[in-house]
Amino acid sequence: MKITGNTVLVTGGCSGIGKIMGRICLQKGARRLIIWDINEQAIASTVSELSAYGQVDGFSADISSPESVDKAYADTKKMCGDIDILINNAGIITNNRTFAEQTDTDIIRTIDINTKGAMFVTLRCLHDMKARAYGHICNITSSAGMLALPKMALYTASKWASIGWSESVTIELQREKSPVRMTTIAPYFINTGMFDGIHSFFKIQNPETVARKAICAIEHNRLYRGIPFSQHFIRLMQGIFPLKIFDFIFGDVCGLYTVMDHFKGRR
Repeated sequence: MKITGNTVLVTGGCSGIGKIMGRICLQKGARRLIIWDINEQAIASTVSELSAYGQVDGFSADISSPESVDKAYADTKKMCGDIDILINNAGIITNNRTFAEQTDTDIIRTIDINTKGAMFVTLRCLHDMKARAYGHICNITSSAGMLALPKMALYTASKWASIGWSESVTIELQREKSPVRMTTIAPYFINTGMFDGIHSFFKIQNPETVARKAICAIEHNRLYRGIPFSQHFIRLMQGIFPLKIFDFIFGDVCGLYTVMDHFKGRR
């Protein structure tokens, strides 16, 4: 799927890799960039900033609400026309508490935004894309959706569900021989502020690099892209090693099970 000449919608497009992916799309010749975000002040400043690269429009949307998604989608289609490429990027992590310390509100908010939100937006776009026999949907998930980490139970659950859903829809489209494509992106921790304070044995990913690799995956119609490439082997290693050995190597030796101990996150 070429970026050039197409209209791109990025959810959570006012910060982190969402904002960077939007800029890259404009630099690659996207006809129009559309940003959805819940922060109206950030939308205005981001639209102003990215307009230097091309046509940018911003809409306020709470993707956890089907009603808000309906309104934002209707407004977007009215002002900007059809969406050619959807990048489901919006996501949150609430805290680094154990599951027993979470609240009902924490559970609902995390699942509603990280999992259901992408589904709500995709459902609207997919109907139109299939009718036009044209489009591409990219879901930004996380390697945490394959590797369970303590003090990340809610985030892990939301991303685990996202990966399963994204891959399932991908197979549905393939079996239908639909020209609409779907890409699942699963990056390791990214240095955007969202995971400030974590201590990791493995390299924290550069946001510019992750954004460029994600856009490249869309352009090449990749079904799945782990970032870095080593993330492709998580499931293989889980299948090869007995659970106790896997936990010892990656949890204790590599310290993955303590990465969230000093988490601060984006304020």
